[in-house]
Amino acid sequence: MTKIDIISGFLGAGKTTLIKKLLAEAFQGEKLVLIENEFGEISIDSGFLKESGVQISEMSSGCICCSLVGDFGKALKEVQEQFHPDRILIEPSGVGKLSDVVVAVENTVAGLPDMALNSAVTVADASKVKIYMKNFGEFYNNQIESAGAILLSRTQKVSQEKLEAAVAMLREKNPDAAILTTPWDQLDGQAILSAMEQVSLADELLAKMRAEHEAEEAEHDHHHHHDHDEHEHEHEHHHHHDHEEHEHHHDHDHDHHHDHGPDCTCGCHDHHHHHADEVFSSWGKETPKTFSQPELAHILAELDSGEYGKILRAKGIVASDTGAWLEFDYVPEEHEVRAGRPDYTGRLCVIGAELKEEKLSQLFGL
Repeated sequence: MTKIDIISGFLGAGKTTLIKKLLAEAFQGEKLVLIENEFGEISIDSGFLKESGVQISEMSSGCICCSLVGDFGKALKEVQEQFHPDRILIEPSGVGKLSDVVVAVENTVAGLPDMALNSAVTVADASKVKIYMKNFGEFYNNQIESAGAILLSRTQKVSQEKLEAAVAMLREKNPDAAILTTPWDQLDGQAILSAMEQVSLADELLAKMRAEHEAEEAEHDHHHHHDHDEHEHEHEHHHHHDHEEHEHHHDHDHDHHHDHGPDCTCGCHDHHHHHADEVFSSWGKETPKTFSQPELAHILAELDSGEYGKILRAKGIVASDTGAWLEFDYVPEEHEVRAGRPDYTGRLCVIGAELKEEKLSQLFGL
């Protein structure tokens, strides 16, 4: 399977720097083709690419956005047939519409089982979001609106206040994208890739809870012999839930409702404290906001009050006011805040029943 990643962004945003970082830290050992076009930034020096075993395919037909219908699809297929790469990186022209490139890729891979669009990202200079939105309206906004992830560059050059203002402007145009706000030199390429591929904290936490629940069930089964019918019944529910999980989409201001029936075995239910027929949901946010350790400890203690819903689990990784990162975990009447590794932006997630989302937003100051 060849994954296709589109890395767009205005001239000077830092696409070349990003591609170099991903090649060195996230795509090692992959057979990779980079498709640029001559209207893009100066090519990544070919010496670096040859060392990485990367083939360059210069688009000969000029600006991608002018020649999408025929040549672009043909070029993609030819690259696939000639090199059979694990990944194709497409760096479109700095002034092209990202939506056109996405459509062109989707049209090309439709019906081709061995190629898939993996991500469409926009690299944006954090210090220029406001002026570019004002001066380049449609083109700039199209790159923002069409991105699955927005990777902010030069965030260390702007104040916390300006960074939060830039993120708010981007959010208005794109409520769902992952927005990377951490300076790149604090991150490894894998963390950047998880932003590009939109790995949601809610899905991670639910998977962890399911695994814990299944481990408990296995322990339980070890002591109690179930008859054949029960096993079949249980299997059906596992199957149903797995199917439902696949349909979760990544939502950065998410309110996932998991309509779990009384027999659901997903691991979201705490049988000791809750009725099995309650519906659990998750609330999550992504934010560049900083928190102090005492502030987080206070917030997590507040979750026990019952004023925010019946909270089962909470988890997050956020920037702290000291420049380090804090990771937190919460289960009822127990929480932990500890030093953590930088993530692409601050992320937090709360899972429970009857969540009071506005109150949660206020509690975390978001």
